[in-house]
Amino acid sequence: MNAAELIATPHAGTSHDFDFIFGHWRVHHRRLRERLAGCTEWEVFDGVSIAQPLLGGQGTLDDNIINLPQGSYRAATMRAFDPATRQWSIWWLDGRYPRQVDVPMVGRFEGGEGVFYADETLRGMAIKVRFLWLRTATPSPRWEQAFSPDGGKTWETNWEMDFERLA
Repeated sequence: MNAAELIATPHAGTSHDFDFIFGHWRVHHRRLRERLAGCTEWEVFDGVSIAQPLLGGQGTLDDNIINLPQGSYRAATMRAFDPATRQWSIWWLDGRYPRQVDVPMVGRFEGGEGVFYADETLRGMAIKVRFLWLRTATPSPRWEQAFSPDGGKTWETNWEMDFERLA
């Protein structure tokens, strides 16, 4: 589904789409060392995420610890649901760059899978970014990030996160 189809689908998405993520998680990360550079070498590391509802259930907030091989950092994910469009907007705040909030990823869930898009730049090049939320009805949800240098014709998956619930 592309961004235009996503916007044209009027009845998908609810304010409960992200309820699956509430709680404490160990996160298993797998990330390409370099993105959109033909790289096939993956870094593997772990982290922790704590997610809670916001805005009376119309939003969520995650507090994350990401243990990169180069050193750990903290980051936050904020999500807000727009009942008029039935879409979510997702913002990322990286603790290493506290004055910069990424452009929002916008999308929705259908059939338990979430698809979100944004236009960004990488090394001065305009790219499309896609987030997928998969396996949301299972004990081990998965998030994937992919970049497209050609307007969404091809995608390079460059970051995967598998979630394991903590007691």
